[in-house]
Amino acid sequence: MLDIQLLRKDAALVAERLAARGFAFDAARFDALEAERKTIQTRTQEAQSHRNSMSKQIGMMKGKGEDTTAVMAEVAGLGDELKQLEERLAALQTEINDFLMGVPNLPHESVAPGKDESANVEVSRWGTPRNFDFAVRDHVDIGESLGQLDFAAAVKITGSRFSVMRGGLARLHRALAQFMLDTHTTEHGYTEVYVPYLVNADSMRGTGQLPKFEEDLFAIRPNAGVASGADIYINKKPNSDGTLPDGAELKVVQKTLYLIPTAEVPVTNLLRDEIVAAETLPLRFVAHTPCFRSEAGSYGRDTRGMIRQHQFDKVELVQMVRPEDSYAALEALTAHAETILQKLGLPYRKMALCSGDMGFSAAKTYDLEVWLPAQNTYREISSCSNFEAFQSRRMQARFRVGQGKPELLHTLNGSGLAVGRTLVAVLENYQNADGSVTVPEALRPWMGGIERLTPA
Repeated sequence: MLDIQLLRKDAALVAERLAARGFAFDAARFDALEAERKTIQTRTQEAQSHRNSMSKQIGMMKGKGEDTTAVMAEVAGLGDELKQLEERLAALQTEINDFLMGVPNLPHESVAPGKDESANVEVSRWGTPRNFDFAVRDHVDIGESLGQLDFAAAVKITGSRFSVMRGGLARLHRALAQFMLDTHTTEHGYTEVYVPYLVNADSMRGTGQLPKFEEDLFAIRPNAGVASGADIYINKKPNSDGTLPDGAELKVVQKTLYLIPTAEVPVTNLLRDEIVAAETLPLRFVAHTPCFRSEAGSYGRDTRGMIRQHQFDKVELVQMVRPEDSYAALEALTAHAETILQKLGLPYRKMALCSGDMGFSAAKTYDLEVWLPAQNTYREISSCSNFEAFQSRRMQARFRVGQGKPELLHTLNGSGLAVGRTLVAVLENYQNADGSVTVPEALRPWMGGIERLTPA
């Protein structure tokens, strides 16, 4: 969420910067909300001051034995008005907050302007794509020829955009995740965490998935009856025998939960409503989780194979740092993701996203795109972003220097890497003419020394 003080100071500048990312900021709506807020706050202060003055007058009148009926009636009227003003101000603050929840982050000054991916800037390349002396096959043909990748079984079990892996391929998928986790924890200083795969709405709002992207999420809605795991509230303490006292009310609150679209959500929310000591920073976490996305609006795109699925695994890197350190942290985090690609010997390029191609919460993003021989192009395998204080303002994730005033953290995250897409890249880049797939040397310790996947 943007800093409301920045909007109050210069809404026109904010609107100009947001326009660079294709977002039309409704300045008129914001101005109207702010104008009403100021009017109500001014009237509230006036009414409070007048009521205080009248209350003092009542005391003086009583001391003189004078009739205070009329003045007390006026004070009572002011009390009723103040209550109405407070209720409207609370409702207005909710309206302003909901308005701000729909406004994306401002692009960093270093981000190139542009409407879409065609304006992204290539920063660097690593590795040279392999020259094949046989007809290149895509990962679907390779996996199915191995007898270890089964989309038909997944359709029978669940539906389209899921996959079943068997044997060596399933082990290779697992080995990739373990290799990534071990590299990030032992070489890059991340702390591994295991987190829930279901989160509440507050967590989704904290990292920016709600309310903007609800259609992209898989939601677990409560049933009509009392759902298992529902929260139960009782307004009076039960009797010693477990019965409820007279006047007690029991309310069952069934909360909607969401399957995580990325581990960014539960990991970043570890610091929601927390204040950490400055000396504990930077905080670096890594988590391996499945991810679930409805892929709303992506029909017809990458429907073949494992590039765009409803369920996939990812190793996610998350950092929380001081504001002055966040852009150095972005470079470091991105380099950590690059290390995985380099150890696997997979050619890739690093792209700086333009203003119109960045995610809702990001201030600056690098995409790492791996070379896929069957597509004869580079495809995204990791997205590394600095969100500055955008997420932490929503979450109230803060740090404190000594006894000073709490300050908002800067949050960052990136894939280190998407496991399924890494598997795709390994299959295609390490395929052999006889249908086998060479296991990258870096992965062999996690594969029990297996050097090659061969047809079953």
